[in-house]
Amino acid sequence: MFDKSKFLFLLPLTAISSFAYANDYFNNEQAQKALFPDADIFIPSNINFTKEQKKKIEDISKVRQRSNEQKMWKAEKKGKHIGWFIVDEVVGKHEFITYGTAISPEGKVMGLEIMSYRETHGSQVRNQEWRKKFIGKTIIDPFKLDIDIPNISGATLSCRNVVDGVKRLLAIYKVAIEQ
Repeated sequence: MFDKSKFLFLLPLTAISSFAYANDYFNNEQAQKALFPDADIFIPSNINFTKEQKKKIEDISKVRQRSNEQKMWKAEKKGKHIGWFIVDEVVGKHEFITYGTAISPEGKVMGLEIMSYRETHGSQVRNQEWRKKFIGKTIIDPFKLDIDIPNISGATLSCRNVVDGVKRLLAIYKVAIEQ
């Protein structure tokens, strides 16, 4: 005879797992090559921030710098520095969005790739036309949703947080790399 009581403990797990949602689109190496197709080497160049640097980053970007370290790589082509590849995470509505950003040696956004998206809604931030709006942006641009970067209906929180995240990365460039 089948004893249902032995399997009742699985019911909560089934309910929880039915809501799980995550898509991984790129690992670090794939995102690096997508954003810097001509690069022949990526040199790990992580930054550890001082308290003063974190405060300056927050003051410039108006966004909290959660971590004391930033993962990044220097992209080179035949020994020439062609930019920085930075991996970051922002919260969408509830979950993290992992993205990679390419920043030129002059501090301009060269491109943006969504590497992992874990929310159930708002994945439209992967839309190439929307991501192209970041190209050429610098820290002096407004970085306001619906002013210089359009909002996407149904993805407002993801849009706003990615916009804020890229602005924070440009502040990191200004404070910790450009110097």
